[in-house]
Amino acid sequence: MSDNKSSIIDSHCHIAFSNFEGDRDEVSERWRNTGVKALLHACVEPSEIPAIRSLADQFQEMRYSVGVHPLDVTNWKEDTLKVLKNAAIDDSRVVAIGELGLDLFKATNLNDQLAILIPQLSLAYQLNLPVIVHCRDAAKEMIKVFSQLTEDGCCPRGVMHCWSGNVQDMKKFLDLDFFISFSGNVTFKKAIDIHECAKEVPSDRFLVETDSPFLAPVPHRGKRNEPSYVKFVVEKIAELRCESFSEVALNSTQNARKLFGLP
Repeated sequence: MSDNKSSIIDSHCHIAFSNFEGDRDEVSERWRNTGVKALLHACVEPSEIPAIRSLADQFQEMRYSVGVHPLDVTNWKEDTLKVLKNAAIDDSRVVAIGELGLDLFKATNLNDQLAILIPQLSLAYQLNLPVIVHCRDAAKEMIKVFSQLTEDGCCPRGVMHCWSGNVQDMKKFLDLDFFISFSGNVTFKKAIDIHECAKEVPSDRFLVETDSPFLAPVPHRGKRNEPSYVKFVVEKIAELRCESFSEVALNSTQNARKLFGLP
């Protein structure tokens, strides 16, 4: 059962999306009533930045990232890196670079994805900001990139967002000093690998998120997700780890604050 006194951070959401147009104020009321004290709005491509910044003006508890998603390679222009850098420098509420990464589930253009990934990782390292990493069916390739950067002494810190891999891969990312973030998919009955990861991840290395409007947790699976539903992610992780709701909420909140400097 959830403890209403526990504060939670939704470390990854997309509430600038159009399916929140009609009821964003009600959505914010629900996340506040649930105990969500801060949230991080992830960016998927530069044209989103003004809308996300405007939401951060509206919701004081919001921080955000700037970046280009691996499935949005066509939105990478000659000046994109400069746009991201300026956006990050101009607003102290930008606490990460991303959502960046590799996706070989929905696309096969690995070289194109790497061409926009590497500059973003370099920018994050240069600005001393963490990265939010999207990695789908590409753990081997991602580990190779991070291992090389670590060897070269210029790998940014960051989080593997919406974790959907196995324990073996998770341990490799943990060894590379990354955090692991669990989303609504941890509540899915058949997500055995994710359940094992949630049990084994060290208490000082995991975050919780919704990835709203995607991947709504049980009991809202198939519906639009929203930040207040992060409580179901916390509940499931608490059940899997045989810990209390407040313990999981506290650990994930401290970890998010440590990684992103969130309020």
